[in-house]
Order: sequence, then structure tokens, then C-alpha cells
Amino acid sequence: MEDINVIGGIENAGNWVVRNQALLIGYAVNIAAAIAIIIIGMIVARMVSNAVNKVMLSRKIDSTVADFLSALVRYGIIAFTLIAALGRVGVQTASVIAVLGAAGLAVGLALQGSLSNLAAGVLLVTFRPFRTGEFVDISGQSGTVLNVQIFSTTIRTLDGKIVVIPNGNIISGNIVNYSREPVRRNEFIIQVSYDADIDEVKRLLNELIQADDRMLKDHDIVVRLNELSASSVNFVVRAWSRSSELMPVYWDFLENVKRTFDANGISFPYPQMDVHLNQVKPAEKA
Repeated sequence: MEDINVIGGIENAGNWVVRNQALLIGYAVNIAAAIAIIIIGMIVARMVSNAVNKVMLSRKIDSTVADFLSALVRYGIIAFTLIAALGRVGVQTASVIAVLGAAGLAVGLALQGSLSNLAAGVLLVTFRPFRTGEFVDISGQSGTVLNVQIFSTTIRTLDGKIVVIPNGNIISGNIVNYSREPVRRNEFIIQVSYDADIDEVKRLLNELIQADDRMLKDHDIVVRLNELSASSVNFVVRAWSRSSELMPVYWDFLENVKRTFDANGISFPYPQMDVHLNQVKPAEKA
């Protein structure tokens, strides 16, 4: 009796397979297509990710940022691949996308500050207002850029402090890059006393500029009387030099001005004020 039941069950299963042969073939084709989509998607994701990483590294982008962005591209392609594979086997992808969108919105609200820094990091990587090794002023901090990461930027100040600045603060403020241009201009305000000879002062300042080979003679040089202040005559001196030599040129020029003016009897005035006293006569008695 049991053998008859087993044989009957097999026959029924065989009949069901025959009746639903087209349906089963369709499912098999869809599953095979979904597997093929996943395999191809994985290969494409890896190839595109590696290509993006190589392009970023060739453009001298920080390796940490390049790795992060290439991984982001890879996982994005994989996510779209999985959604396409699920749609191939008959899963309603619209509901999956809706769930993922809701989850993404919740995560975005919870990590609003971090996502802001992430977006700012992408902009910094894309437009590159500064690079590793350049001297910049960002968010009120001046220093040399050590690395640009996806959420923050690290700089080393002149006194050796390490400062980590969120990228969101950087992108919302002013960025001053002191290293991007090969040459920069120094400006000096030289104050002398009113009894100094104007032409003599200008001659000595021009001689000091010509004597310093680090000051670029093919750029505009300005030596002019700039202001008649309360206690001094102020000259402005503007001269260009290479960015790497800007501060040594500045310090050396001031020292040379002091020595040269002392040797030629040109004095630097102290702040002074003229006070006039008027004697008031006592009132006559009636």
C-alpha cells in the first residue's frame, strides 16, 4: 500500500512538472539571468572602482580620499546590480527602493553633520583649492596641509600644533592659499622723521632693493611717499619675490633699512605730540 502511495505521489509530481513546464523554465531563466547580472555587476563594479582610484591617484589626490571614493562607487554599482537582479526574479523593487530610501533618510537626519562634512570633502577633492604640502589659512588657522580626508583636513601650524578641521567648516569659510602662486609681493611701511630728505630716502630704499637678488626686478617695484602722518613721513615699498623666500626677504630688508638709515643719519621718529600752554590772566578785582 505504501509503495502504491509513493508511486502515486511521484506520478502526481511528474504531472505537475509537465503542466508547469513553461513556468519552471521561466523561473530557471530568470534565476540564471539574475545570477549573470550579479556576476557581471561585480566585475563592472571592481573595474570601475579601480579605474576611479587610478585616475584620482594620478591627479595627486590623497590616497585615503581616493580609496574612499572608489569604494563608494563600487558599492553604489553593486547596490544597483542587486536591485536589478531582484527585479529579474520578480521581486517588487519599488518597495525595496522605498524602504532603502526611508532608511537612508533616517540615517541622513541622524548623521546630518557628518554628511555635511562628507559633501564638503567631495567638493574639496573635486575643486582642490589646496593640496597636501601647501601653506594655507582656513577657518582662522594657518599652517601646512598634512592630508585631506573625506570628513576633515589636518594642518600643522607654524608652532608645531596639529589642527584637525571639519571639512564643512572649511567649505563655508574663506580659504587663503599662500603656496599656490610661485611669486608673492611684500609690502613695507617705512616711517622717517619730517626733517629727512624725501629724495634721499627713496634713493636708499631703491638701492637696497636692487642689492637683494631675491627681489624680482622683472615685476613691479613701488617706492613712494604714502602718508604724512602726525609724527612721521611714511613711505610704502612693494617688491615681489619667490613664495618660498618671502619671509626671509621681509626680515632681511627691514634689518638692512635700519642699518642703512642709521649710517646715513636718517632717524625713525617716536610718536610725539606738541602741547601749547596758554597763560590765563587773573581776573581783575572790582
